[in-house]
Amino acid sequence: MIQIEIDTQSGFCFGVINAIKKAEEELKKGETLYCLGDIVHNEKEVNRLKEMGMVIITHDEFKLLHHAKVLLRAHGEPPETYQLAAKNAITIIDATCPVVLKLQHKIKKRYLDESSNSQIVIFGKEGHAEVNGLVGQTRRNAIVIENEEDISKIDFSKHVRLFSQTTKSVQEFRTIAQKIKERLLPDCMLEFNDTICRQVENRIPNIRTFAAKHDLILFVSGKKSSNGKILFAECVKINRNSYFISEPDEINLDWLNQSVNSVGICGATSTPKWLMESVADKIKEMVK
Repeated sequence: MIQIEIDTQSGFCFGVINAIKKAEEELKKGETLYCLGDIVHNEKEVNRLKEMGMVIITHDEFKLLHHAKVLLRAHGEPPETYQLAAKNAITIIDATCPVVLKLQHKIKKRYLDESSNSQIVIFGKEGHAEVNGLVGQTRRNAIVIENEEDISKIDFSKHVRLFSQTTKSVQEFRTIAQKIKERLLPDCMLEFNDTICRQVENRIPNIRTFAAKHDLILFVSGKKSSNGKILFAECVKINRNSYFISEPDEINLDWLNQSVNSVGICGATSTPKWLMESVADKIKEMVK
């Protein structure tokens, strides 16, 4: 009989828990609740809330709303979203993660203090919802870099104030900072702001230990999840017999061969516990 274990430290982080809780509370009131973008990078959880009545809208659709109630997800939004809401009499249910909100305030303050001889640089994914909110604090003047190749966007004759998207890897961020420092002109300084959320970083040691305990690892996550990609990569480093799935139907029976005696199920900070439990139930059904 195959042993199945669900990682107790996987699943929603407090920012996502807060956003889901706020959405459920509003939906129970029976009023129409709009959400600006997917509330979480997990299609199954988004569909569950849609069935409860939540309506997902784009930013273009948001611009057309008046006298409505809109939930802002944990990723955060730029200032213009709040300005438009006030103009169109839209009630905002703000579920921005406290860690992201603190980062937004820090970037805005540094931008307002910025001299002509300095620049704000954000290490993150161009176009990512959180990054859009961060760039918005600088009137879209911040420089976004995704990798070492993007460093060439920086003016090395100016001081650099470096920040990071909260879900990036600490090691990658430090590597980027070192590369920038090496290329700055002698009179220029690098201001390094470690703004990575430890909810993700602190899960890495645990997920490595968990991955080593089992013959097979099923990592459950939405394909859009940034932290999901980071955590899955850690699983693969420890256990090459690791697979990334988004739902139970993606499990391949061939993975559950005779050499597999234990299966570990884990996931991202955007993965609901009920989905990991559904994966466990599917395995039990397949190996009857």
